[in-house]
Amino acid sequence: MFTYLSSPKNVLCISNQLLTGGLALLLIGVFVAYGYEGSLNLPTLVAAHAGVILGPTALKIGYVMRLIAHYNLNKTQSAVACARA
Repeated sequence: MFTYLSSPKNVLCISNQLLTGGLALLLIGVFVAYGYEGSLNLPTLVAAHAGVILGPTALKIGYVMRLIAHYNLNKTQSAVACARA
């Protein structure tokens, strides 16, 4: 697992998936929690509200991972450019 995460391209792929999943979780949670609150049972409503909390959390983690991946990609590209000069 750690060797997979040592590649910035793999981290970028995971961060994109986290961003997409977090956005989907947030939108579905908001739609279900605030659109159908009268017709749902309590466990479903709690799960929808949990999606409203966990969706932005996944967005934030994915965004930080994206920043780290771009930083490491930029660092490796400038190291290659310095080696060629």
